[in-house]
Amino acid sequence: MMNIQSYVRPRSLEEAYALNQNRRSRIIGGMLWLKMGRGTVSTAIDLCDLGLNTIEQSEDEFSIGAMVTLRQLELHPDLNAYTQGALAQSVKDIVGVQFRNLATAGGSIWGRFGFSDVLTQFLAMDTWVELYKGGVLPLEQFARQKPDSDILVRLIVKKTPGVFRYQSMRNQRTDFPVLTCAVSRLDGQYRAVIGARPHRAVIVRDEEGLLSGGISDSSARAFADYAARTVATGSNLRAGADYRTHLVRVLTRRGILELGGTDHGN
Repeated sequence: MMNIQSYVRPRSLEEAYALNQNRRSRIIGGMLWLKMGRGTVSTAIDLCDLGLNTIEQSEDEFSIGAMVTLRQLELHPDLNAYTQGALAQSVKDIVGVQFRNLATAGGSIWGRFGFSDVLTQFLAMDTWVELYKGGVLPLEQFARQKPDSDILVRLIVKKTPGVFRYQSMRNQRTDFPVLTCAVSRLDGQYRAVIGARPHRAVIVRDEEGLLSGGISDSSARAFADYAARTVATGSNLRAGADYRTHLVRVLTRRGILELGGTDHGN
């Protein structure tokens, strides 16, 4: 059980940042995974009054505030048109609608959870993060860093021409995923993002040019084999490392074939 000694709704990011410099303070986001922890939080910092709960867009990018909920991502028509429904697909099995109405995009990304469907999908896109003090940096770089006392303000998704597909394997619907897999073609460059391995998601790029001649059953299989060799997997209560490696191969191949407009089953 978590013990919260005081609850504060700051009026500015500067106030929130100052409060967050105390090691015993915590930005609470949607307060969903966080509440499962134990210990004492001296100050719970709620960003709900800072206007970070909107999705805005320009001709070149989407700007997604840290307090935007997963349900907002799931239902946003323009984001899902851009991703061909992959973004909605990535969050639809996260517990239930009530949960997704509370869980935030910022909390999901800041936590860098190994099981995160959200991190997996956003890494498949041309995504950047804006930190209050750290500025703007690629999500891929941010995902490798350890959490600190900065504040995630928003996600920035560039409208880079792309095609996206998302898949996950769960032992049962709404459970934590056994493996997550997002694939994309961005400006002609292919990538697969593998998460819940059970560690945080990583990007596999087609560095060997296996898909440079186009997508076919053989090229999709070759890239999937490459991903399975490249991605390190581990074991936990949900699955063993060997099974996860098998899933890397299967889900990557399926996703790549879907990018090419075909689905050859298993």
